Amino acid sequence: MKFKYILPIAFIALFFSCSTDDDNDATQINEVEGLELIQTIINGNETIELYNEKGQFETGYNQVSLRIKNNTTDTYIENATLSWMPVMQMPTMQHSCPKSVITKALGKDTVYEGFIIYQMTYEDGSGWSLTLNYTIDGIDYSVTETISVMQYENQNSVSFMGSDDTKYILALIEPKDPTIAINTMKVGLFKMENMMAFPVVEDYTIALDPRMPGMGNHSSPNNTDLTYNNADNFYYGDVSLTMTGYWKLNLKLLNENGTVLKGEDVTENNESSSLYLELEF
Repeated sequence: MKFKYILPIAFIALFFSCSTDDDNDATQINEVEGLELIQTIINGNETIELYNEKGQFETGYNQVSLRIKNNTTDTYIENATLSWMPVMQMPTMQHSCPKSVITKALGKDTVYEGFIIYQMTYEDGSGWSLTLNYTIDGIDYSVTETISVMQYENQNSVSFMGSDDTKYILALIEPKDPTIAINTMKVGLFKMENMMAFPVVEDYTIALDPRMPGMGNHSSPNNTDLTYNNADNFYYGDVSLTMTGYWKLNLKLLNENGTVLKGEDVTENNESSSLYLELEF
């Protein structure tokens, strides 16, 4: 008579065992899922991990995610504050580039994020270093490491001198995956205050005239010029892409008074502006 209880008890034990394992697995959330590791930087008891969607730095706009691991406990730090300074070493000088502050990624416990805009690089990707400063539990740390920055295949950023004798950096952010449609165009605009400081330029206008040089230099309908957005400090407009292929995004930069600082109209006698970005899809 006792044997009739053994089978049900065994099933109950198996059920609770499986349920507990599933619960544990469900808590293993990968906070960098969908991102590729660019580089790890070891600094004493901490390892800083750098990620983005491609797994490498490129010229132009780079959205970067960071994590700091305590090497002793093999856990990731949730309460750090971070800042960074990218520097390119030239033969006779060094300079930085536009960059954001680093903040905690929305909805993440251990991931921090920001952006860097590399305006140039050497052919082999060398020349750049990255200094990371961070604070954990009131203690300050700093580490500097060389990094590789590869050249993007199209002109997705440009550095230029305006007619006001100010050096500007313009970088394409969106569309990342252009389609045959009216696409949201998003760019960052910065000026060189000095070799290490590149503040955001506010309240300018960027006139847009997209053309296909390989197709008779035709344009497209329903484009809108880019204007400044106070919410995130970027410029937004619409770019209409009517077919796949290579597009030259001809631009003119106008200050708050409407004065053209760089760029020209595209006409029958002038096939492109001296200020432009490129898209190909």
